[in-house]
Amino acid sequence: MTKLTGKVAVVTGASKGIGAAIAKALAAEGASVVVNYASSQAGADAVVAAITQAGGNAIAVRGDVSKAADAQGIIDSAIETYGRLDVLVNNSGVYEFSPLEEISEEHFHRHFNVNVLGLLLTTQAASKHLGEGASIINIGSVVSRITPPGSAVYTGTKGAVDAITGVLARELGPRKIRVNTINPGMVETEGTKDAGFVGSDIETALVAQTPLGRIGQPQDIARVAVFLASDDAGWLTGEQLLTGGGLR
Repeated sequence: MTKLTGKVAVVTGASKGIGAAIAKALAAEGASVVVNYASSQAGADAVVAAITQAGGNAIAVRGDVSKAADAQGIIDSAIETYGRLDVLVNNSGVYEFSPLEEISEEHFHRHFNVNVLGLLLTTQAASKHLGEGASIINIGSVVSRITPPGSAVYTGTKGAVDAITGVLARELGPRKIRVNTINPGMVETEGTKDAGFVGSDIETALVAQTPLGRIGQPQDIARVAVFLASDDAGWLTGEQLLTGGGLR
């Protein structure tokens, strides 16, 4: 029996990158997975196909987590399809670095609507169905610790994720629901490539500060998510797991 046999998981923003890797890893350990996407149906369908071809169970569900009705719909799809919910991974996120003088209202609200409000709305919808032993996993970032220049808004959202994790761990703890955050360092994904981070001076500088001497891969984060979703992490809640090869 694998670690997550019989469990049902929702992974938001799972059409690519870290979310896709987490969805596949949870499914490989026996979970049935709802692969959420906001715009890339082709990406989500590819993740579902990879899971089902490996013998797992998954469905793709469209939804913008920053909209309450969509967030509720994602969770409703899990319940309607699989009859229960045990794991929620709040992975949906946007990031765009911008120096102080270029921050706009649109830039601010786009980041906070997805990265913070989206997490809250999806967790609110999921909490109605989560029972004892359930696990909520929020995806933060080491930026909340290393506070790089030009990232005030994005870093602000990830600092909020850290704080919210602590609050929800206390709120949901009496129901024996665990809430933890994974705080990755730089990870090689479609997003970091498109943003020009991979292969840049930024990557070089971060690797130089990383004891293990490389940037992360999506699978590095997915393995930690499997641990937090499983009973192996049954005595962990309210924690921020820095997952960046020692980057501080």
